[in-house]
This record gives sequence, C-alpha cells and structure tokens, in this order.
Amino acid sequence: MPLSFGLSGRIFRFFALLLLQNTSVRALPAPPLILIHIVFLRQFSILNYKNIQQADLTFSPKLNCFIGQNGEGKTNLLDAVHFLALCKSSTTSTDSLCITHDQELCVLQGSFERLTGENEDIHIGLRRGSKKTVLRNKKAYKRLSEHLGLIPLVIVSPIDTMIIAGGSEERRRFMDIVISQTNRRYTDALLAYNKALAQRNALLKQEETQPDVSLLELWEEEMARHGNVVFEARTAFVQEFAPVFQEAYSTISQGKEKVELTYVSHAQRGPLLDIIQRDRAKDMAVGYSLHGIHRDDLEMSLAGYPIKREGSQGQNKTFLIALKMAQFEFLHRTQHGTTPLLLLDDIFDKLDAQRVEQIVRMVSGDRFGQIFITDTNRQHLDQILQRSGGDYKLFNVKQGQISLATT
Repeated sequence: MPLSFGLSGRIFRFFALLLLQNTSVRALPAPPLILIHIVFLRQFSILNYKNIQQADLTFSPKLNCFIGQNGEGKTNLLDAVHFLALCKSSTTSTDSLCITHDQELCVLQGSFERLTGENEDIHIGLRRGSKKTVLRNKKAYKRLSEHLGLIPLVIVSPIDTMIIAGGSEERRRFMDIVISQTNRRYTDALLAYNKALAQRNALLKQEETQPDVSLLELWEEEMARHGNVVFEARTAFVQEFAPVFQEAYSTISQGKEKVELTYVSHAQRGPLLDIIQRDRAKDMAVGYSLHGIHRDDLEMSLAGYPIKREGSQGQNKTFLIALKMAQFEFLHRTQHGTTPLLLLDDIFDKLDAQRVEQIVRMVSGDRFGQIFITDTNRQHLDQILQRSGGDYKLFNVKQGQISLATT
C-alpha cells in the first residue's frame, strides 16, 4: 500500500524549491485539508545567549524573518529557539559555549500557544559550572527527557551537508535528534549508555594499574542493557523512516534513482554484552571501547553505492532535502498531528528572487505551522513578503541586537 503524505505534498514542493537550484520537480496535487494542532512561539525573552545579550520578542504564528549580515546573530537567534524546544544547541554539544563571553549565566524564556488555546511557558537557565535548569509552567522536570517532543522542530541549515560528508557521529546525531522527540525511553537509555561508556573508558585508560575486572564487568553490563534499548529503537526508527525518505526522494527525482538507508550496528552481530567484552584486551591496549552502539552508523546509498563517495552535488542536495522532508513528516505523524516548528537558516543564498517568492507564498499557507527564516537581503525579502499576503513579522539583526523592522 503506498504511503499517504497528506500534509507533505506541499512540503515536498516547498523543500524542493528551497534547496534545489537545477533539479526538476514534478507537480503534486493539493493534499486534502486535515486538522493540524499548531504550536507556535508567541513571546521569547533572551538573556546572554551567545552574542545576543538581551532581547524581548513577540513573533507571528506564521512567518518570522530575520535580516542581517553574516555574523550579526541571525543563526544564534534560531539556535536559541532550537535550545528552547530541544534543550540543546544545534551547533555545539557544550552548553557553556552558548553563554555570552564574560557572563556567568544565560536565560531563555518562551511562551508557546496551541490552536486549542493551551499555553506552555518554558524557562531554561544556564550557569557556568552548573547543570542547566528547565521549567515547564514554573515546574521543574523530574527528567529532562520529559521535555523532548513537547515542541517538535526541524531545522534546515548549511551545516546539514555534514550528515553526508561527516563521520558516523553526524548520522547518529541525526537519528538521535529525530528519535528523542518521539521516544523518551530512548533518550534516557542513550544518556545512561554514554555514562557507562565513559566509566568503562576511564578504567581502560588506567596506566599504572590494571583496571578492576569486576568494575569493568559492571559498566559493560550497563552498556549492554541500555545499549539494547537504543539499538531496538534505532532499528524500529529506520524501518519506519526509510520508506518515508525513499518516497520523498522519488518525488523529487521523479523516480529516476534508487536510494537506501541502512542501519549498521555491532548489536546486529549477536548479544551486545558478548560483543563489548569480546575484545577487552584490545580495548585496554588502545584505551577506549571499540565496540558498542556508540559506533553505529546510518549508511546512505545511491544506486547501491555510498552517496558520500559517489553522489554529485545535485544528488547530495536531493538526498538532504528528502531527509528533511521525511523528518518533518515523521514528526508530524508521531506527534499526533502537531506541526513542527520549521527553522530555515540562510537557505535562500544563491536562489533567484522568483524562486524565493514561490517559497514564501507556499509556506504562508494554512497547512504549515510557524516558520523562522534568516536572510541577508532586507529589500529583496521585504518585497516578497508584502506580496505574499500572509501573516509575518520582519526583524533586523545587528551585533546581537534584534529589532522589529519598519515597513
């Protein structure tokens, strides 16, 4: 039975126009009207986030555009929205790097609204040398993983090329970002696995004395127990995600090419505990763990060959677009119809005005949720937005200062 994308028909055309400059995209019929539970960020206060020292912003529930030259803070603003939704930066894994230089703390506070009328107030505090605090409606979470999935989000940015060009850690990160928004048990298991892995590696690095075998076994058992949860979740995710991705790619390429996503894990070779313990002597020699789900990969192939090695620039672009379309669709399906926030960072570069206008007209329709867009050309985008007829707000960004643009 063919997959039904419903909402995604226009998403397909949107992303194709967005990122492909020379790829032909076939027309798709308008999808039927379906009920979507829109979540949007109404108000956002920022204190000491990267180069944004202070900002108090009120957003449109549809389009929000940020104009400024490179390095002024546009990407930092989108990253702050990402942090508010997912409790982490999209550009760094170290929270302290998000705090403004020479400042001790950072505060993000956002008020979200739903179509149903429900409000969600999220407060995140970062302090150097301390754990981050996350409050939902003034109440602290028992576990941080409880926040993930509350505000689904997809970000499209220039660094997405690393999903293909980078190492396996980039593809694991892609899986983690998507799965963690739909599966809280996965996030807890991944955190516990990484803690056990760090403890085992610390023992393996001991030089003066041999590591305590009983302690090694303890952390190996923890790695296997939590690693199996991660492995099962990643296996189930790829099985469901891959057909969505393949249909997305087929839509863009008009069925001319065959693509595959293949999950590869040491856990596929047998019991994970046996795999981890099998080469313990070699692990002790190198000082770290050579086997486990921390070495998993998501192999990406085109016509049976690794796209990282064989794909052209256009094919790589198409592959990334399909991944993002599938991510949007997957989150929409698994979040009971909630439309993810869409963050578009500097993706209009090198696109002509007519194509950008088509994009803006498309995303201003009722089938999309809230969208944040960065661009370097105020006049160019201002004229397009005025002709779009949709609800929007336009902001200037200069040296970390964000102000509502005058019309």
